[in-house]
Amino acid sequence: MENLLNGTVSAALGNITSLKILRLAYNPFTPGPLPPELGGLVNLEELFLSNCHLAGPIPESFGGLSQLRIFDVSGNKLVGPIPPQIFQLKTIVQMELYENLFNGTLPAHGWSNLTKLRRFDASSNNLTGNIPNELCELPLESLNLFDNQLEGLIPESIAKSPNLNELKLYQNQITGSLPRELGKNSRLQIVDVSYNNLSGEIPEFICRNRALEQFLLIDNAFSGNIPADLGKCETLRRVRIGGNKLYGEIPAEFWGLPHVYLLELYGNSFSGNISNLIYSAKNLSTLRISNNELSGNIPNEVGLLENLIEFSAHDNRLSGEIPSTIVNLAQLGKLDLNNNDLSGGIPMGIQSMKQLNELNLANNRLSGYISDEIGNLPDLNYLDLSINNFSGSIPLSLQNLRLNKLNLSSNSLTGDIPPFFANGVYKDSFLENPGLCIDAVFCSPKTENGSGIFSWVMWSTFVIVGFAFLGGVVWFLFKYKNLKKTEKGGVAIITKWTSFHKLNFDELKINDCLKESDVIGRGASGEVYKVVLENGETVAVKKLHERPNMDEFDVEVNTLGKIRHKNIVRLWCCCSSGNCKLLVYEYMCNGSLGDLLHGNNNNNKGKLLDWETRFRVALDAAEGLSYLHHDSVPPIVHRDVKSNNILLDQDFRAKISDFGVAKVVRAARNGVESMSVIAGSCGYIAPEYAYTLRVNEKSDTYSFGVVLFELVTGKRAIDQELGEKDLTTWVRTTLDQKGIKYVIDPNIDSRFEQHVSKVINVGLLCTSTLPINRPSMRRLVHMLQELGLYDQES
Repeated sequence: MENLLNGTVSAALGNITSLKILRLAYNPFTPGPLPPELGGLVNLEELFLSNCHLAGPIPESFGGLSQLRIFDVSGNKLVGPIPPQIFQLKTIVQMELYENLFNGTLPAHGWSNLTKLRRFDASSNNLTGNIPNELCELPLESLNLFDNQLEGLIPESIAKSPNLNELKLYQNQITGSLPRELGKNSRLQIVDVSYNNLSGEIPEFICRNRALEQFLLIDNAFSGNIPADLGKCETLRRVRIGGNKLYGEIPAEFWGLPHVYLLELYGNSFSGNISNLIYSAKNLSTLRISNNELSGNIPNEVGLLENLIEFSAHDNRLSGEIPSTIVNLAQLGKLDLNNNDLSGGIPMGIQSMKQLNELNLANNRLSGYISDEIGNLPDLNYLDLSINNFSGSIPLSLQNLRLNKLNLSSNSLTGDIPPFFANGVYKDSFLENPGLCIDAVFCSPKTENGSGIFSWVMWSTFVIVGFAFLGGVVWFLFKYKNLKKTEKGGVAIITKWTSFHKLNFDELKINDCLKESDVIGRGASGEVYKVVLENGETVAVKKLHERPNMDEFDVEVNTLGKIRHKNIVRLWCCCSSGNCKLLVYEYMCNGSLGDLLHGNNNNNKGKLLDWETRFRVALDAAEGLSYLHHDSVPPIVHRDVKSNNILLDQDFRAKISDFGVAKVVRAARNGVESMSVIAGSCGYIAPEYAYTLRVNEKSDTYSFGVVLFELVTGKRAIDQELGEKDLTTWVRTTLDQKGIKYVIDPNIDSRFEQHVSKVINVGLLCTSTLPINRPSMRRLVHMLQELGLYDQES
């Protein structure tokens, strides 16, 4: 693992018959077959050959590896059926065959020889046929066969294993039902059988042993009720059972599961009310219960879910008023209550929902005036209030919004539409409002003779023409100015601004504010400026290095601009103008974690960060990365996680910055992509990058582990004090040779030593040499949450 090997896997290795462990994973070998000679390593116990560009079948000679315990050939291009010779590996404990090109059926017989097999993963291949009953009769801990073309039934015998904690069979063509006793005999933690053709009821014992964390049944044909016992499964974190035929009332306790952060029940036939016990779901961030038959009021207790980011309940039978407490959901980004039977008005105080990006209250019985507070929602870009009974005029404040969609049709609105919306873009936004003056020329006269309407039309025409003339003059002057500044070779370079939020400043003036004296940071991808605008607002502007592919730049930045998360720095807008690309972010007044830990010139080291603050920063950063990896669509790999890219606001809450910019920005130098741009920064780069030149979510996990070590030690990732070692190597060496007290920053209160030691263990896991051993960022968030923070008396 520590060497950069190329060529082919040497057949001569087969002569080292005393060899017990062979780890060649993540080396850039020339594509070729597995040497049959390796089958002569009769004493070999562990064989790691993942991601080595291997091709061809598994040699028959591998059946001679009589002492083999771990066999990992994942991430290659191995082909053919899984050979029967594997059944000679009677000592095998773990077999990793995933992400290859294996085809054919899994052998029906021979599995009974593998009595010690505990973990079998053949996911992401081209396997067909049935799941062998003999395989499922083994005392397995983990069975992963997802993303194949398997069919038939899930053998009942899999439920009898006393060790089973993970069952992932999603994305196949499996039929029948889940084994009736699944969960009864083991501490089952993960079940994912999504995207199959399964039916029947949810097994009543699925969480009998109170260990189930992830339960996913998406897009099958399951029917029946949610078992009452599942409502008491307090270990659950992810529940995704949408797109089935489930029905009946949802158990009251199920609404209030304390650790669930994702609850998807959409696309079923559930009835009954939303229980007021939902207040106990303190960690709930996503609630999707659309397309059911839920009725009754939305309980006031929903307003207590302070971590809720999305609430989608459209196409139900919910009635009553929208609870006034809903305005307390400060993190809510999406509220979709479309097509219910809600009445009353829009709750007062809605302007406090600063993160709200999508508001859909269409097709209800809502009435009263449209609140002008909606115009004060800085992130709102989707507003649909159509098919209700709203009356009165359209608030002028709505002109403040940057809306991609506006629909106020089919109400009882009156008066004029605001001037900003009087253009073709919004022509269908106000239909079927009989009292609304959409076009001044066709409005009813306001006097008995025609002079009133004539003078009104003439006045309006004069104003419109005047504004158009002034706008044309301003446009010409602006374009002329830019032409002089950017004209090159006789071709004018067009400036394009794209905004992702409601802006309180003129983005067109930002370029003129960039001064060398205001540079607050430099990196491989560009410079960062602190810019104080005319209105007093401060923003951070990143000026990117030249990038040739403008279309790719636009697509990627648009994706980044749609991200809404409390632990990710907001991208206000971006500019593309020839070789000039600007990204305008919110300004974080307390700077970067790196500066606060280490100082710009090695001064005031750790001065502001006690252990409580450091740990909170770690958790905040983990939540931001978890969102990028697991909840963003599409998922985003950061590629440059480091302490300088973790910024702190006025309350020292952390936000990830430069997310995805390493993906967005590539330094073009003779056609070669800069390593620092693509893969991150020195000291934070995962070791496998040297062999694969590829980055993924596990690369971010490694870099995050280095940040944890910075928080714990107070040292830089590359520090003169460490000599030639990077921080990860230094931590591991010092722990082995001296002990934990020599690793912990002396500025950290000794009361927290026990807690700090647990965080070090998390960092060690993140920086595991093998990517497969690193946890996902979602799992890391849970690990840090479980650690909590407490005072430890010395």
